[in-house]
This record gives sequence, C-alpha cells and structure tokens, in this order.
Amino acid sequence: MSVARAYAASLSGIDGVPVIVETAIGAGLPGLTIVGLPDAAVRESRERVRSALRQLGFPLPGRSVVVNLAPADLPKAGTALDLAVAISILEANGDLPPGAGSSVTLVGELGLDGSLRPVPGVLAFAESSLREGRRTIVVPAANALEAAVHPDLAVLPASHLGEVVAHLAQRLELPRVSEAADEEAPEPDPLDDLREVRGQALARRALEIAAAGGHNILLTGPPGSGKTMLARRLPGILPPLSRPESLEVTRIWSVAGRLPSHSGLVRSRPFRSPHHGATAAALAGGGADPRPGELSLAHLGVLFLDEFPEFRRDALEALREPLEDGIVSVARASGSRSFPARFLLVAAMNPCPCGFLGDVRRRCRCTERDVSRYRKKISGPLLDRIDLHVEVPAVPAGDFHGPAEAEPSSVVAERVRRARKIQASRSGDPRYTNAALPSRHLRQQIGLEPAARLLMEKAMDRVGLSARGYQRVLRVARTIADLEGSGPTSAGHAAEALRYRPAARPETPS
Repeated sequence: MSVARAYAASLSGIDGVPVIVETAIGAGLPGLTIVGLPDAAVRESRERVRSALRQLGFPLPGRSVVVNLAPADLPKAGTALDLAVAISILEANGDLPPGAGSSVTLVGELGLDGSLRPVPGVLAFAESSLREGRRTIVVPAANALEAAVHPDLAVLPASHLGEVVAHLAQRLELPRVSEAADEEAPEPDPLDDLREVRGQALARRALEIAAAGGHNILLTGPPGSGKTMLARRLPGILPPLSRPESLEVTRIWSVAGRLPSHSGLVRSRPFRSPHHGATAAALAGGGADPRPGELSLAHLGVLFLDEFPEFRRDALEALREPLEDGIVSVARASGSRSFPARFLLVAAMNPCPCGFLGDVRRRCRCTERDVSRYRKKISGPLLDRIDLHVEVPAVPAGDFHGPAEAEPSSVVAERVRRARKIQASRSGDPRYTNAALPSRHLRQQIGLEPAARLLMEKAMDRVGLSARGYQRVLRVARTIADLEGSGPTSAGHAAEALRYRPAARPETPS
C-alpha cells in the first residue's frame, strides 16, 4: 500500500486551520472514499477530482483509494480542498515524485476540465500556511493578489491542475505574484462630499463627533430630510484603514465570499446598508458552518440601518453584543463562532409611522397610540447604547438655492484625524477610540473639570441617566474636547454631549 500526503487548509470561523490530506491506495474494491468529517461539498469533490484527473490522462487506479482529511475531528467544509486531494492521489499513485507537495500549501476548487476556480477564505489560508512554516502556497489565479498581501509568503497562481502537476514535477516554474505596489486608499467619490449637504448644521456636527470618537448615532426626521444622504457621507470623514485594519477587513470579506476576484487588500472602510427585512441570521451570521453576516462585514466601517423600527425585534437585539463588546457570537450544533463586529452604527427613523410628526409643511395623521407603538419597537437597552440622538428636520426651501457654503469632507476629515491621533496617544492603542475605550481607563483619561462633574451629577439625578448612559455622555464629551484640542473636559463639552441624549438637554453653563 502506498501513502502520500498533501497540505491544505480549511475554515473555522474567520481563521484558517491546517489540513493534512492523506491518500492510501491499496487492495480492495475500486473506488474513491473521503473520510475526516467532510461536508457535502467536500464529499462531492470525488467527482470533480475524478473528472479533472481523467482530463489530464491520469484516471483513478482500479484499486481502493482512501483519502483522509486530518485532523479527523475537525469538520471540513467548502471546495478549497479539491487541489490537495488531486495532488495527493497523483503522488500516492506514483505519477508525482514522493514528497512533491510536502513543502507547499495547495488551495483551489477543481472544475470538471481541470481548471482551478477561486475559493473564499484564501487570506486566512495564507496566514495558516505561514503559521505552519510552509512559505509557499499555490492558489487559483483569481485569488493570487489576496494571498500575496503577506510579503513572506511565495504565492504561485495557477489556472489549471496541469500547471500545478507540471510545477511539482519540476517541468514548469509557476510565476510568483507580488502584492500590488499601490498601498493608497481609493479617492472618495466627490458626490459623497459633505459639501453637498444643505442645512442640517446640528446633524453635520453630530456626524463629525461620531466619526472622531467612534460613537453610534440615531437620526430622526421626516422623509426627505437628508438622513440617508448624511449617513452615506460618514465614511468620507473617517480616517483611512491602517494596514492591520485592512488585513482584518479583507479576511472577513474573503471568508464571507464577498471579496471580488483579482483583488487584494480592502483599502476603504466598509459601508453596509442591509434592508429592514433582514433576519437576525443575516445580520449576525449563520449557516450550518457559520459565516460572517452584515454586522461583521461592517467591521471597522459603517453599518447603516434605515427604517430602524421596521427591523425585526430579534434582528435589532442581535446588535446588543457587538455594540457593547465589538464581537458577535453565533452558536450552532457544529460549534460556536465569534466574529469581529466593531462598527459605527448609523440608524435612521421617522418620528412616527407616517413620518410627518413635527413637520410644519405636512400634517401628521398618526394617533398618540400609533406613535407610542412605533417607537416602542426599539427597546430601551438598545437605545441606551446609542450615544448621539439627533433630530433632522425638513430642509427649508431657501437652503436649496445659492452656492453650497458648507465645509467639504476633506476639512472635517482633518479635524477627525487630529482628534483620533489625540485619543491614540492618550490610550497608547489606536484601536481605542473614546467609544471603545475600556471602562476601567475612562476615569483616568476623561479629565473632568469640577464644573463638568457637577453638571453631570445634576443631569443624572434629574433625568435618570443609567450608568451606561452616564458613561456614554462622558465619552462623547471627551470627543468634543478632543476635536477642540482641549486638555480637560469642561462643562461646555459636557453640556453639548448631554444635548445628544434624549430628555437630558440642560442649558449651557455660563
């Protein structure tokens, strides 16, 4: 009996885990058997591999072929193991030199004609290969730039199984792909510039605070007041992704199968806007072998939930954990998975079911009961996790005429960048914006002046701020101070922060 090994990887959450593909060919009934907890896609690889080998002139031997995917207790999913299975069979049958694939990781789905097709999760597979000490990986040509983001890894793209066989037999040298030299984020769309927003000075200010401190924001106003327009301009004032952040986002998008073919690192902050009919599984992630959902696809970017109260209650409650901890946990029979989900939430809603409560131009037809029922669709604990509550009134007709005099996104983005730099130098970690700063560090870094402390205590007593709400107001006040480049957090900063909490809007102290 001859035995051969090839090396591949499989997905566990958003991480790649090494898989050893062992093939034994010996006496027994002819056939190909795959063991080691394969899912349906892996079991179906028998026919893909059989057809691809036949196209190369290597039909399966008329003996028993057993393929074991180790470790045997790890569920294997997807089609990325096809290439490693084919190579291990060829080596076990003597069609390749012994140990030909021992120093390389093999990833790819096989077509019936032997072509190599792209697979999700290649960046995670590349990182797994590096951890295992294998610094060469063969991937489908469409996945090459994705894998090549790690300079220490030799990435060999191939379009057909025959090319891989020729390379391992030393009859052909596959070219090595390097990461694209352009490391710059793409230029923002000029149509998504804050300059185009007419009026809405309060909402623009709140958007700047949200971007500077990573604060969640709720925009409430009638239809056509500009809520969606404001939300879509938020990514343009956020700082560009750093390289470690780009790697995080790219890994998530790749595992979810959302990364376009022939693309490398994701350079722009994500902007996700799921429909209000989305289920809790669509937001949090799901499936038999859980994959990231919309909350994780928005990681380090913006999650925009329009028509906020129209989302299903269980879908909205799925927001609680990521808004608090920056992760989302998905439990299934096959196991539990945790996905990163630290996003900036922008929620938008109408003030009532018809949308015109408080609009001087159109009469609201809703009863008090209708309004109460509509607003109760969003739970108090969820609202408490939103830092900035902003009224967005209808824009007066006069604001649409004349030149746009508002600041462009580039000017606002520069203030946001300076505020983020202050926060990073204070915490020692650029990941910790004021909104994400651990509570144990908040008191040391907030720098409250005595007058500001007195104002906060009075507000907590008068309007019944929860402990969480109190801390969130402090975080917003600190962000306002950072935007001004101020050392301590003054009473004026605290007063402005309180204005963004419902039923907690005191007069600005003199």
